[in-house]
Amino acid sequence: MSSQSPQSASPPRALRWAVAGSVIVMIAAGGLFYYASKMAAAKRQTNHDEIAVTIHAHSCEPNALTVPAGHASFRIINRSDRAVEWEILDGVLVVEERENITPGLSQVINANLAPGDYVITCGLLSNPRGTLHVTPTAESDAQAKAKPSMVAFIGPLSEFRVYLSSQGGALIKAVTALEQAIAAGDLSQARAFYVPAREAYQRLALASQRLAELDNVINARADYFEKREQDPAFSGFHRLEYGLFQQRNLDGLTPIAQRLLTDVTRLKQQLLAQSLPPEQLVSILVRNLNSLADVRAVSGEEERYSHIDLNGFAANLEATRKVVDLMRPLLTKSAANLLPGIDSAINALDAQLSSLKVGNSYSTYDSVTVDQRKQIADKAKALAVALDGIDPALGLSGLQ
Repeated sequence: MSSQSPQSASPPRALRWAVAGSVIVMIAAGGLFYYASKMAAAKRQTNHDEIAVTIHAHSCEPNALTVPAGHASFRIINRSDRAVEWEILDGVLVVEERENITPGLSQVINANLAPGDYVITCGLLSNPRGTLHVTPTAESDAQAKAKPSMVAFIGPLSEFRVYLSSQGGALIKAVTALEQAIAAGDLSQARAFYVPAREAYQRLALASQRLAELDNVINARADYFEKREQDPAFSGFHRLEYGLFQQRNLDGLTPIAQRLLTDVTRLKQQLLAQSLPPEQLVSILVRNLNSLADVRAVSGEEERYSHIDLNGFAANLEATRKVVDLMRPLLTKSAANLLPGIDSAINALDAQLSSLKVGNSYSTYDSVTVDQRKQIADKAKALAVALDGIDPALGLSGLQ
């Protein structure tokens, strides 16, 4: 019998390879299924730990919450017809917030809560407020007993108070000039004076945003009012901005400017009257930078009529640099390893903003490209992350 040709041996070999390949594919598929199952389980666990709050047009559901002290995650679902915000307040002070939650979408707020009773704001400023009761735990009691000595923080906190006083005075002076230009009927001068007044406010924003009610009077955008720009309650900086840059006339702005001057005077007084715990000095910087990265840099909604967003970002950064410099001696002594990263992140954001200058002035934000906005957001987020390492290094984490 003649020997079998090579061609006749090929099919069994090919079959063996096909079977082996099928086994490999099945193993890989099984591995992918297992990985996907684990990821889905982790996601379900994460979502299980979140407390869902739904914002409707005129209410929140639920609007009364009870949680244990410590870390809590709230998934805020916007079922209204406009971008809104949700805040946790301790008296008049903002503990945590999320702005510009898009209709139909949700965002997560992570908060580290001490025992006590808090207030919840929900969507429109006219909506009913809710309550948040935080019960003590063994861990929160232990943290309260282990709180570090505050002696080392007296210097930075005192100097920050001086900074607030000087910047508050500068804000009052700038708003006075703006009010006088409006009262004189000079639209061109009023538009010019709006810019330094707004910059002065943004240097204080990291602290003033803690004062929820007063900040809403001074700084709330039209979205948070029932009738938007036409709502009688719409006032403050953005009402002036709307008249000066969108309507391009001074009709009805004199009483708005007068009230703004009264309110910024009150703002300075209240900022100096409020005590600022050391564990909040850095956290207010981080919150402001996260807002810049997540909302303001991307959307350009903050200065939607004047488009001077870059001026505000630069003023925020100036205030951040000031606080870091006030903390520098303490950081040099206790957390020197953090400073190179912080300084690098500050310089990176500063360089990005400076690259968008034309001469000595910042470009208007409507001329800033999507990619440039993303770079600003990324650098602001990187700075927030760098700053977020300060409190744990100084033994202040978990005390907010």
